[in-house]
Amino acid sequence: MAAITRLHLLYHSSPTTLKPSLLLTKCPHSLSHSFNTNLRRKFSATPLCSSSASTHQSSSSADGSRGSIVGDLLDYLNESWTHFHATAEAKRQLIVAGFHLLNENDEWDLKPGGRYFFTRNMSCLVAFAIGEKYAVGNGFHVIAAHTDSPCLKLKPKSASSKSGYQMVNVQTYGSGLWHTWFDRDLSVAGRVIVRGSDGSFMHKLVKVKRPLLRIPTLAIHLDRTVNKDGFKPNLETHLIPLLSTKIEETLESKEKSTASSLKPAHHPLLMQALSDELNCGIDDIVSVELSVCDTQPSCLGGGNDEFIFSGRLDNLASSYCALRALIDSCKLSSDLSSEHAIRMIALFDNEEVGSDSVQGAGAPTMFQAMRRIVSCLVNEYVGEGAFERAIRHSFLVSADMAHGVHPNFMDKHEEHHRPEMQKGLVIKHNANQRYATSSVTAFLFKEVGKIHNLPTQEFVVRNDMGCGSTIGPILASGVGIRTVDCGIAQLSMHSAREICGKEDVDIAYKHFKAFYQTFSSIDRKLKVDF
Repeated sequence: MAAITRLHLLYHSSPTTLKPSLLLTKCPHSLSHSFNTNLRRKFSATPLCSSSASTHQSSSSADGSRGSIVGDLLDYLNESWTHFHATAEAKRQLIVAGFHLLNENDEWDLKPGGRYFFTRNMSCLVAFAIGEKYAVGNGFHVIAAHTDSPCLKLKPKSASSKSGYQMVNVQTYGSGLWHTWFDRDLSVAGRVIVRGSDGSFMHKLVKVKRPLLRIPTLAIHLDRTVNKDGFKPNLETHLIPLLSTKIEETLESKEKSTASSLKPAHHPLLMQALSDELNCGIDDIVSVELSVCDTQPSCLGGGNDEFIFSGRLDNLASSYCALRALIDSCKLSSDLSSEHAIRMIALFDNEEVGSDSVQGAGAPTMFQAMRRIVSCLVNEYVGEGAFERAIRHSFLVSADMAHGVHPNFMDKHEEHHRPEMQKGLVIKHNANQRYATSSVTAFLFKEVGKIHNLPTQEFVVRNDMGCGSTIGPILASGVGIRTVDCGIAQLSMHSAREICGKEDVDIAYKHFKAFYQTFSSIDRKLKVDF
């Protein structure tokens, strides 16, 4: 049996979530089945997902009866305050659905018809289902998205004081609309490393749901020209959340007794809030990685409840549609019986800052997994180029939110390419390869929608404006995999509070599910390099 690891990957949501003994050891190969069975029972019995029926005005069960996943998406968004929580909730749902948890450090034993996944850094996840008719050289059908969103992250030393206030120093992550973070009820969430009573260390997730922080704007009486000249905060000096006023005497005494220095890295009041959530001592918290989060729940809105109002739609909406499409496309034992390919999702971290990290799309995570999968399935095959042939047969859908036309700023869009809400997935084009879509990949993906009566739209940025990019070109150029870039139209992208259309979520889910179920039959009809 493998040695007990020093760092236990344990998701924390409540004292009753998972018994630490379940995850204290690496799972030996011979015990993998029972290990995953135990995980499935535990995750099924204690869901990590919040119950938000009262906040989104439409329960999941009601939507489910109409074939909609909107209620479930709202639950996912409300659970997923950070990329860590989004990955952990995806992990929970995959285990409940019968997917087997793999460890990248272990030797894999994969079989046709099997469903598997692994996580990296608890912020990146790759899941796949192998068709029962898989043969060496067959391809992968992949949907890739990202789990991170622009936000404020606590600095390694966040404690500061100004004018009698306890402040929390933050750094900006990604290209956020930072003015939207002012005057909102904020809190913290993320991960911590906790010292166990036996001297080991545990990885836990934490979320403080009550409002702890606020970034107040300056009164207009002290900034009379703000409406004329614009609100232009200095991101270093003006974007610092308030935690409290002067520390109480009891907390001053706690400060003297905590940790290893006379001046702690984080305010004792903040550390106390974390320890209360984790049910551990302050001194047992040895490391923190926290984000500032908006406490307002995701919900339905608009005159007909046709919109989704939420933070982190970019890009958790895409991530969840991909996750559900994979799970639901192989829910029954017969779903993979005639499949020749391997269905996969890849949810990466750090897209908002360029993807260059061990858990980002710039790392070879997905392609290393593909190579390992092919190696596991070759059996006695002794031919040439199994992996390379598999890549040439593969297809990648890079799913990231798209710029819907803003009714008050219509001139920001090229007049013939103005994606609208509730009109289907947006296929993104760019001649300078900021998106990886080609005429061939766009045709194949639109053909999937056409067969299933699912609408699509086209987007091209104006020639006189800059263009964002996605993980599509990064992955496409990594090993030469055919790629289409697409996304759900939204407004307020990178705001603390974004908006998209409810119907588009269901259309995206149906399109992704149809992609898994029908792409093989469509692809074999098209000949290009012959």
